Amino acid sequence: MLGTVVNCLAVVVGSTLGIILKKGLPERISAAIMQGLALCVMYIGISGALEGKNVLVAILSIAIGVSIGEAIDLDKRLENLGKRLESAVSKNSDGMIAKGFVAASLLFCVGAMTIVGSLQSGLTGNHETIFAKSLIDGIAAIVLASTMGIGVMFSAVFILVYQGAITLCAGFLAPLLTETIIAEMTCVGSLLIIGLSFNMLKITSIKVMNFVPAVLMPIVIYWIMNVS
Repeated sequence: MLGTVVNCLAVVVGSTLGIILKKGLPERISAAIMQGLALCVMYIGISGALEGKNVLVAILSIAIGVSIGEAIDLDKRLENLGKRLESAVSKNSDGMIAKGFVAASLLFCVGAMTIVGSLQSGLTGNHETIFAKSLIDGIAAIVLASTMGIGVMFSAVFILVYQGAITLCAGFLAPLLTETIIAEMTCVGSLLIIGLSFNMLKITSIKVMNFVPAVLMPIVIYWIMNVS
């Protein structure tokens, strides 16, 4: 859990710096930084998506995963959690705390580095990937918090729960994870990151959280293929 704790601290520190900078950062500069960050997120997503070798697995994973996500409506549940946090902290923030929490939670938790890094951390005690992710998240938190406020800091709680759960379950998942499966999980997770970048650029309003189950679908698909 060391890697996850460091990741949470990086987000808290980055968010704090972002909130401090918010007072002296012009809105047009904040908007430009967010657009630049969105392009960087898109680049990360495209790079990871190219790891996939079987497009049919990606298509099936997305189709099945989003069906599950929509049925459970994970996006709404995450949004409601953000609203409850907002109600507990402030009633006069015009929804910005919830928006900051949701946007940051998705950015920090949807992607290959979260899953692969957490698995490495739990299985081998190697925290290098999570430490690298922590640096990226900390920098992103500065920019996000400078425009969206304290809600970004609360995403550290979601990181602790989500990323920590993957780390703790790593021993159970290890026998199922081959290099091929990890590559396909990376591909699917990266496609979600691309969708998130489109949302950040305000091109789309994709409910990315509802696609999260798709990241685990390559495990199920390859298991079925091996059994049959």
